[in-house]
Amino acid sequence: MFDQLPHDASENRLDLRALSHGHGESRWRTEAMRSHRSPRLIFVGRGQGRITVAGLTSGYGPNNLIFLPAGTMYGMEVGSTVYAQILTIPNAMATEWPDEPVHLRLRDVVQQKQFALIFDHLEAELRSDATAHTRAAHYQLGLLSVFFERQMQSYAEEERRQTAQARLVAAYTDLVERHYRSRRTVADYAAALGVTPTHLTRCCNRTCGRSAHTILSDRVLYEARLMLRQTRLPMKRIAEDLGYTTAAYFSRAFTSETGMTPSAFRRMGPLPAG
Repeated sequence: MFDQLPHDASENRLDLRALSHGHGESRWRTEAMRSHRSPRLIFVGRGQGRITVAGLTSGYGPNNLIFLPAGTMYGMEVGSTVYAQILTIPNAMATEWPDEPVHLRLRDVVQQKQFALIFDHLEAELRSDATAHTRAAHYQLGLLSVFFERQMQSYAEEERRQTAQARLVAAYTDLVERHYRSRRTVADYAAALGVTPTHLTRCCNRTCGRSAHTILSDRVLYEARLMLRQTRLPMKRIAEDLGYTTAAYFSRAFTSETGMTPSAFRRMGPLPAG
């Protein structure tokens, strides 16, 4: 257990993990809105579902690559038929990747084989104990960035992401990600964006099927779950860190949204790795 969340140790190191299937209580680990402090690349090898990136929900399927810059809010449905992996890209190599989220659908068999060759070599080096395997894995990541950049030449951004509604919601999710620990309300965010709370919520519902309040609450509660299960911080400190006026208010909000008290959730024990 930790006194603080182990972000720096786990979020800025080249790493590859399978995305676990969300069942019951654990579904929040993939579906709740969150972000990472370094870029991520999600590879879907099998199955299909939906992913929400920067407030826009899209379908995904086999041979899809979804790039998420650092700080991009997202949530993903991962059903039992889905096999997907998430690659952590160190910040030192972030400049080799796009500045905006990108969803590539590799439909050409040649493209799929080229990607598989690099990706398999990267994974093999990460799992190896051979001399200089970590350096070799980083070189494979560099090749992967070149492959991705070449695919971007024929990439056409989704028209839905270019609409005024999508741009507004993307700006909202960016603000939420930067300030969710404050006591700002949806009205505060709407004012900062120059729109009414009603208009903001309407746009959020249309782009991702969530209200503006749900997006904000989802992000805060995701962090609350991590803090409860990965730290020993007292409830009062967690409430303060997440912008709640009192521990009692935090407890009521958490219980209302999750169906469990914070104490009961914490007693479930530390989260498994990944």
